[in-house]
Amino acid sequence: MHTNKKTLVLGASDHPSRYSFLAMQRLQAKDHPVVAIGKRKAKVGNILIETTKQDWQDIDTVTIYLNPQNQKDYYDYILSLRPSRVIFNPGAENPELEALCKQHNINPVEACTLVLLSTGQY
Repeated sequence: MHTNKKTLVLGASDHPSRYSFLAMQRLQAKDHPVVAIGKRKAKVGNILIETTKQDWQDIDTVTIYLNPQNQKDYYDYILSLRPSRVIFNPGAENPELEALCKQHNINPVEACTLVLLSTGQY
């Protein structure tokens, strides 16, 4: 059964060479609803990249494209969304946030969103 997982892309970019850009496109292509937060307001397909924390509901997955230092401002926000998992893409691994996720019954996953999508494991 194919279920759509509403995904927040944290560290989103409208630059085509960025992995977050590719992830947004591929998530959309697989019919996963996507919301995004990045440094600049922009649009990727029909996804609006916001620059501030939004009060989104029903987030299943947060996929992170920020280095651990830039994640600190988002700890409480990520936990408040109560996603079922947080994906730490390569370069975003963060033992501190991973431990917080576990404490809040959120599954921390060190993986590449693009690989998970291409291998059907998303």
